[in-house]
Amino acid sequence: MAAILCKLPLRMTSSPNSHRLSTVLNHIIKMDGRSQSTAGIIVIGDEILKGQTADTNSNFICKHLFSLGVTVKKISVIGDDKDTIAEEVAHFSNSYTHVITSGGIGPTHDDKTLEGIAKAFSEETYPHPQLVELIKGYFGTDDLTSPKMKMAFIPKSATLKYGVNKITGKKALYPLVSVKNVHMFPGVPAQLERAFHMLEKELFMNPGVEFHTMDMFINKDEMTIASVLNQADEKFRKEVMLGSYPVTHNSYYKVRLTLESLDEDKLGQVCQYLTERLPQDSVVMYEKDPVSAAVKTLYTLVESDEDTVYANNVRHAVKVIEEGLKKYSLEEICVGFNGGKDCTALLHLCHAVFKKMYPDSKANLNALYIRSKLPFPEVEEFIQVSRDRYNLEMLRFEGRIKNSMSELQEQHPKIKAVIMGTRRTDPYSDHLESFSMTDPDWPQFMRINPLLEWQYSDVWTFLRSFCLPYCSLYDRGYTSLGSMNNTHPNPRLQYRDDKGVVYYRAAYELDQHEKERDGRN
Repeated sequence: MAAILCKLPLRMTSSPNSHRLSTVLNHIIKMDGRSQSTAGIIVIGDEILKGQTADTNSNFICKHLFSLGVTVKKISVIGDDKDTIAEEVAHFSNSYTHVITSGGIGPTHDDKTLEGIAKAFSEETYPHPQLVELIKGYFGTDDLTSPKMKMAFIPKSATLKYGVNKITGKKALYPLVSVKNVHMFPGVPAQLERAFHMLEKELFMNPGVEFHTMDMFINKDEMTIASVLNQADEKFRKEVMLGSYPVTHNSYYKVRLTLESLDEDKLGQVCQYLTERLPQDSVVMYEKDPVSAAVKTLYTLVESDEDTVYANNVRHAVKVIEEGLKKYSLEEICVGFNGGKDCTALLHLCHAVFKKMYPDSKANLNALYIRSKLPFPEVEEFIQVSRDRYNLEMLRFEGRIKNSMSELQEQHPKIKAVIMGTRRTDPYSDHLESFSMTDPDWPQFMRINPLLEWQYSDVWTFLRSFCLPYCSLYDRGYTSLGSMNNTHPNPRLQYRDDKGVVYYRAAYELDQHEKERDGRN
């Protein structure tokens, strides 16, 4: 496990402890002679200080500066006051390599960033000819006293920087204004992010420094591993920043460790050190974005030499879905999805196969959800999250299944087939084939059944080996989900702690697979 884990690609992330990380990284930079590049961020706006608007810009900037080799030393939030802006900008400009401001650039009376920065450098503002022409072309006025022209008045020594769109190659229509080492970004997040992406390498790239990070995921609580973390921190703290962050709602791990350093080799050493000393099997291989990796991870298994019942069942499911997507166009087919474990595995399979077959398609999968009378709130929430995660087009109905299928036929007449998560061990399913029409007295649809031969263990092996999110009820002892009035935790998973308090193990721990439905009335 240690050898595999420590060869994982390093993931660039933001620093969750910038002060401590700065200390570590600055020490390394000074030791090897590399130039240090620092930044200060000034967020300007009364609305931020009053809690009327949440600041997301500083978080975005920190993440990207970190990946560019720039250490953010300080973030300041100040109001729309010219003197305050001038004082803060002058201090930051003398203290850091780069100063980034966000907000306070606009036509209204409370937009005072340009005036404040001019005062910071004892300069006057003047109407820059290029900005006057840009504003004249956009707003249709050349009146220098117009509020719209306020944005054309910039400090005397200011320069204009036009970014280039990395995708289209087109020059930005409006420039970024900079004075010395101070760069003025808009306060609207979408505009700031667009401008930052266009200019980040030109303005901020530190060629002498590259930060490296690695994540490790631990399935033990923080108290259990604290002593090992302390030992690792004591041994490597001069070269590596080690962060520990508990999580409460994850089915795979309880603590995320972050390793950050300028020395990539040191990350591997710390990873190896931790893996050898943490409790056995506590380090888990976790994929943070299984949806984006779906095609690669699924077809790696499908095309592998693994000859197990599970692997062959996955291959058969993929083959059935591929055949279904060849027989029916995307508008003629939908995926049955009710938030349960089987449907969750099915949905991921369908997503991966569709992306493999049609990688350039922008279309969304249709997902059929027939809502019961008393659904669990956790199921409803999981369905909504899954809709967004997989970009689904939800077809939602309520009531009995047969009636809902009639409504589906009436409202979506183009749909001819439904991909279902039915297994042969489900009630009334032992006669089904991979492709089976509905019964004669039902609305006529082709039922596509990729999971017919899957067992309970196959479903959980698939979900957990691909790190797929699933409904939280399964971690609380539920093994088969229906409505709130007919579903309970499976008694086979019940246990008592040393104080006699009743708990339930997670659904994937059920070893008597034939007892899967023991929690259903």
